[in-house]
Amino acid sequence: MIVEQDRFRIRGGFAISRGKRTHAHVVTVTLSDGDLSGRGECTPYARYGETVESVVGLIEELRPGVEAGTITRETLQTALPAGAARNAVDCALWDLDAKRQGVSVASLANVPEPQAIETAFTLSVDTPEAMAKVARDNRHRPLLKVKLAGDGDLERMKAVCSHSGDARIIVDANEAWSPANVWDWLGEAEALGIELVEQPLPADQDAILEHKPHPIPVCADESAHDRAGLSSLEGRYDFVNIKLDKTGGLSEALHMRDQARAMGFGIFVGCMMGSSLAMAPAALLAGGADYVDLDTPLLLDEDRETPLTFKDSLLFPPSRDLWG
Repeated sequence: MIVEQDRFRIRGGFAISRGKRTHAHVVTVTLSDGDLSGRGECTPYARYGETVESVVGLIEELRPGVEAGTITRETLQTALPAGAARNAVDCALWDLDAKRQGVSVASLANVPEPQAIETAFTLSVDTPEAMAKVARDNRHRPLLKVKLAGDGDLERMKAVCSHSGDARIIVDANEAWSPANVWDWLGEAEALGIELVEQPLPADQDAILEHKPHPIPVCADESAHDRAGLSSLEGRYDFVNIKLDKTGGLSEALHMRDQARAMGFGIFVGCMMGSSLAMAPAALLAGGADYVDLDTPLLLDEDRETPLTFKDSLLFPPSRDLWG
């Protein structure tokens, strides 16, 4: 097992409500049986108490079992908790197991082969004027996802919506709104024609969303991690954002998607800031999803040697040289 720390430069930097980054810091796991190898990537996320060092440490604890062959996709689910570390190992195991059997990961997982699919294009938090310019430059894209930050969000939403042409708009507050303003701001978003608001409230303050109907659909992100928490979201959210770094890999993500759909939630497939290697497994979840947000390779100045292919906002399935 090879565990590496990689950095990918973000074009112009990227800001959300919790701060700005200039690079995507990821952990890459490569598993080999001597002839074949599989890879997985994860992005440690400080919001969930993760650092690159802590994630590498958790993965290294598995080394004896991985190298002895006792860590499989099944045993991994209890060997590590849901989170970034398990994601990297899980995706590497899927890649390696598929190569050993001479099939695609989609075939191994018994899901449809991924097809070209439309992804959102994300606008970083900035001044209303700067965000209006980015919206205008990308108004040819079908779907824009707008990052928000709390103070000034009404002006940001109005600026983007007035310069986005025919593009559909969704917004992501990243927990930056409050119970005092959430209903007014959801109403403003509805009036602007915005389709969906992602995680408007801090995860520990979202119970208020149960109290009355939502003017527009609301999607859980920081409040939604894996299947175990879905029941607590009923009545509060209309959609759940499934990210492999939260679920702890493709294995749990597939189960979470199916259970969430059966419970009546809309499906949003998202990602952390990572390279094409991180997006490739998530592409298997995207078929049939209501919203897909796997655009981070479009935001990078550098990527994997064999990156994903995009045509504007159309994401094509990964090549086997990348993953899967």
